[in-house]
Amino acid sequence: MSDMYVGVTDNDWFKFLRDRQPDEVNFWKPKGTPFKALQPGGLFFFKLHAPLRKIAGYGIFVEAPILPLKLAWDAFGEKNGVSSLNDLQRRIARYRRDHDPNPYITCIMLAQPVFRPDEGWMQQPSAWGDSIVSGKGYEADSSDGKRMYKFAEELLSVVDNGIVADNRQRYQHRLQKVRYGQGTFRILVTESYQRRCAITGERTLPVLEAAHIKPYALDGQHNVQNGLLLRSDVHTLFDDGYITVTTDHRVEVSRRIKEQYENGRDYYKHHGNKLIVLPSVEEQPDRDLLLWHNEHVYQG
Repeated sequence: MSDMYVGVTDNDWFKFLRDRQPDEVNFWKPKGTPFKALQPGGLFFFKLHAPLRKIAGYGIFVEAPILPLKLAWDAFGEKNGVSSLNDLQRRIARYRRDHDPNPYITCIMLAQPVFRPDEGWMQQPSAWGDSIVSGKGYEADSSDGKRMYKFAEELLSVVDNGIVADNRQRYQHRLQKVRYGQGTFRILVTESYQRRCAITGERTLPVLEAAHIKPYALDGQHNVQNGLLLRSDVHTLFDDGYITVTTDHRVEVSRRIKEQYENGRDYYKHHGNKLIVLPSVEEQPDRDLLLWHNEHVYQG
C-alpha cells in the first residue's frame, strides 16, 4: 500500500461537491472491484480530467467497501456527487453492461474532504501518463509525495497535530482525530456487524439501520463504538427507550410495550439475550455510552 493516492476524478463530480462543501464524500467506482492501494488514514487526492489535469482537492481515506448502489445512495445521498438516485444509476450504467438498477459498486469513503478554488490547484505529478486510467499511489518521501503533503498541509496540521512517528502510528492517530460523517458512520456500523441486526440477527439489508447509542444531537459521535446495527422497528424502540442494552451486552425490553400497546411478543423473546458482539474490542459498544442509554433513555 502507498502513503497517498491520486485518483482520476470526474470534473462534474468535483464541481458538484465543491459547490456544496460536504463533510464526507463517496468517491465511487462503478464495477465493484476491491480498492487496496491505500490504507485507512492515508491521503486521497482528486486529479481532474483533461483539459484541466490539476490536483484540486483531497480527503482522508476511511474504507472502501463494495456495496449495493441503493445503500450507497441511502447513506451518502448528494455526497455521491449527483443530485438524485436516478442520476447515480445513469452515471454508473455508462460503465457497466448489465443494466442492473442496483449493482454492487466500490465506495471509497473519504472524510473531511477539501475542495480547493481554481487558483489553489496544483500541477499533476511530474511523471503522470495518459495511460493511467484510475489513479496511482505515491510514497510520502518521493518528490511528488512531498509536494502533495505540502498541498494538504491545511488539513494535516489539524488531524496529525505534529505526529512524526512511522506511517502506521500516523494513520491510526489520524483516524482517531478524523470527524466521520453520518454516511460513513452508517456504512462502518453496517459492515462491522456483517450486515446483521445486533439484536434479532435479521440480514435483510434494506431494513437495517445504524443506530446511535447516544444521539449525535446530544454530542454522541459518528463512530462504531457509539453504534448498533438494528432492524428498523427495533431501532425505533431503542431510540424511544423501550429497548436497551446493558453494559454486559444483554438485551432488555421494557414492560411498557405491553402496558401501553398490549403487544410486544416478538420483542420480549429477545429479553435477556446476548447482543451480537463484534470480535474486535475496539469496535464493541462503549460501556459508558450503554450506561448513558440505560439511565437516560430506557423506560424500564
